[in-house]
Amino acid sequence: MSAQIILPRILQVGDGASQAAPDILLSLNCSRPLIITDTIMVELGYVDRLRDALSAQQISADVFADTIPEPTVGSIMAGVERVRAGNYDSIVALGGGSPIDSAKAIAILGKHGGSMRDYKFPRVVNEPGLPIIAIPTTAGTGSEATRFTIITDESNDEKMLCVGLGFMPVAALVDYSLTLSLPARTTADTGIDALTHAMEAYVSRKANAYSDSQALAAMRLIGPHLRRAYHDGGDTEAREAMMLGATLAGVAFSNASVALVHGMSRPIGAFFHVPHGLSNAMLLPSVTAFSVPSAPERYADCARAIGVANLDDSTEAANRKLLAELVTLNDELQVPTPQQFGIDYDQFMSVTEEMAIQAINSGSPGNNPRVPTHDEIVNLYQALWIV
Repeated sequence: MSAQIILPRILQVGDGASQAAPDILLSLNCSRPLIITDTIMVELGYVDRLRDALSAQQISADVFADTIPEPTVGSIMAGVERVRAGNYDSIVALGGGSPIDSAKAIAILGKHGGSMRDYKFPRVVNEPGLPIIAIPTTAGTGSEATRFTIITDESNDEKMLCVGLGFMPVAALVDYSLTLSLPARTTADTGIDALTHAMEAYVSRKANAYSDSQALAAMRLIGPHLRRAYHDGGDTEAREAMMLGATLAGVAFSNASVALVHGMSRPIGAFFHVPHGLSNAMLLPSVTAFSVPSAPERYADCARAIGVANLDDSTEAANRKLLAELVTLNDELQVPTPQQFGIDYDQFMSVTEEMAIQAINSGSPGNNPRVPTHDEIVNLYQALWIV
């Protein structure tokens, strides 16, 4: 059976790749971009640097810097109105996963109208929005190379998964030099997010030969370099490996799928405002332990790719090493439990049923090697308070 592979039309990778934005806009016959970013990118001077590069090619760009972490319907609407009121022919998305996800939603709503809920999965959005050039500044979400965006509906605390070719950036400029200023906490959370993308793409029921190749390559880059980037943000070799690994992991899950970790992670983020990579990290050890019996060889491959198991290790031994590594990694990268993050026990337990419903409705748990029941998801949520 064949697999359809969807990628950005242009993928430019390496030190200084972000400076190619003006030439790429001109090659697309675009001359009036809106830069969608956040206030941190403005404060760091990245936005001014980008605007200067555009100005040198006589491209004038306005800036919308009001995106927020874990974007919501409300947070994107000002950007949608900005697009509708302006004469923009393209969007340059600069930042982590949240600005890029926001830009994807704004590009579709700004061009086609409607509400965000109209574009929620299971609808597949293949109609193009404004063309997006994505410039990631974290090594985590892979959003620059995926056909997904996630927007929270504040009315019911639901993270809506939106899927389709319309959300794929036309170009992705993957410049690891933009990650050198990342703090350790962000490096850890986004790095485990990328690792989760690669692992889930590889064990997914929708995996294919192409996604497998990208997922394994991503794990081989992320496994040896995540700790290095966390402990020394100026380690350029580690930063470059993490940036490429995150993009390859994005390519992998965009062309396969994510699974149970992501299905359960989104509701935690929506209800308790836990950053997406961090909620993935909280869940990864226990969900992996739950899933290993249904795909032991696949998880053993993950252990070997990450570098914690040897080729001559048995499947069982490799999986023991993988599960131990995920716990050790969380400890070393100081991933908090829900309680340590500050979530109230009674409040968390009161919404586990609703979170399980939202997780199942997202479709992601159905891609897991071991497809969980509603009650099993509730039990996995509750078990987070035991670890």
